[in-house]
Amino acid sequence: MKQIKITSSATVYSNLGALSTEDQMLMNKAIKARGNAYAPYSKFHVGAALLLDNGEIVLGNNQENAAYPSGMCAERVAVWQAGSLFPGVKIKKLAISASSTITKVDKPIGPCGACRQTLSEYEINQKEPFPVIFMGEVGEIVKTPSLLSLLPFSFDSSYL
Repeated sequence: MKQIKITSSATVYSNLGALSTEDQMLMNKAIKARGNAYAPYSKFHVGAALLLDNGEIVLGNNQENAAYPSGMCAERVAVWQAGSLFPGVKIKKLAISASSTITKVDKPIGPCGACRQTLSEYEINQKEPFPVIFMGEVGEIVKTPSLLSLLPFSFDSSYL
């Protein structure tokens, strides 16, 4: 039997003001994007902002639909829009913010499993990690050095 040790690292910030100026700006874009989410069923609004290597910022927000599960998460809306508008341009970093009209979201909300898988494809293809910064509506903010640090044992095209 062989054992391996998986480690991941993250930095936890107490509030938005503790982030770098660039990270604050990107998170503020994600917060604004979540305000445009279409979430009449879950009442859970998510905004995402991608900073690209060319300086462009691409936004996304969750879009629900009464015919579950045909809605889409904010992170995938943003990354697919970036891939359409700026093919081949690397992702520099991603910010995510979530809120609810039912309850106060006071803990960091990271990407769901499907979004982690989708985003990992972009990180692997660009051969360069990108930080992921995420928060709820208020409270602490988590920053990981890469998407793959959130998805150990990721599945990619090398298995096909």
